Amino acid sequence: MDTGQKLVLIDTNVFVIDLRYQRDPFYSENRRFLENVAKSDTGFTTLVNLFELCGILSFNLSQTQLRNLWAHFSQKYRVSVLPTPDFEAHCPVVAQKRVFDHIGNRSSFGDALMVATAENYMPFVSTLITWDKEHLYGVFPGVVLTPREYFS
Repeated sequence: MDTGQKLVLIDTNVFVIDLRYQRDPFYSENRRFLENVAKSDTGFTTLVNLFELCGILSFNLSQTQLRNLWAHFSQKYRVSVLPTPDFEAHCPVVAQKRVFDHIGNRSSFGDALMVATAENYMPFVSTLITWDKEHLYGVFPGVVLTPREYFS
């Protein structure tokens, strides 16, 4: 696959492996993918993913570390988060019907909310990168790849 300027939506699990599971068998491929995205400025994730990541890591990080992750996430990974994280803003709501439609197609709430948010704020992104490909196949309207497949 030509990874030239392909814009990609990155799922939470890719960031979790990078930040917490350096012994994971997929860590090297995961890191290579994130480095490639950072160099090419082609990565996106949703505010839902950033909330999910902070929630997962909240059990091991202090309040200060969580706030730093929130504040510096985009710069650390050189990805765009949409809608933009802003502690002063109200949490955006996507069309409830759209989320429910995804749930009706056998999607978890988190995946349905992420996909509906992506459809609303970044319809120009047609590729989703995740290690849970089987959960998002048929839910995300575009191509779903693992970081390994991204380079194939």
